[in-house]
Amino acid sequence: MPPPNTTQPATDVAQVAELLGREPEGDFEVVVRAEHGIPVVIRNHPLLSSGRPMPTLYWLVDADLRLQVSRLESTGGVKAAEAAIDPAELAAAHTRYATERDALIPADHTGPRPSDGVGGTRQGVKCLHAHYAWHLAGGDDPVGRWVAQQLNT
Repeated sequence: MPPPNTTQPATDVAQVAELLGREPEGDFEVVVRAEHGIPVVIRNHPLLSSGRPMPTLYWLVDADLRLQVSRLESTGGVKAAEAAIDPAELAAAHTRYATERDALIPADHTGPRPSDGVGGTRQGVKCLHAHYAWHLAGGDDPVGRWVAQQLNT
């Protein structure tokens, strides 16, 4: 089980805690920052400090972007994204995400493991935030690209 937040600067831990409104439950790394160094996207370790699996590798922590994506979701964005994206392309993205996440789990780990693709989804779209976070972090995510187009970013 990973120790909690032992590799991040204390300022990152404090900023992420403020952005989340709670202390992070596991180890993470800031992978996208705003102009002034404020975290935008974090990459979570796939196992929380408690040992509980964390299927969401990339997490959108920027408050403004989270609000914009929440608004998109609240107006039917999940269904619209599913309708706009080729199911085979989406399935391939879920596989790439799971492969990347699972590579971070120690080979000798014997406990519960996260499963499935983006945000723990087996198929389709569950959370635009998770897809967009992965896209911002450089992931090849068709839903994340779709969200970026909708937000004009």
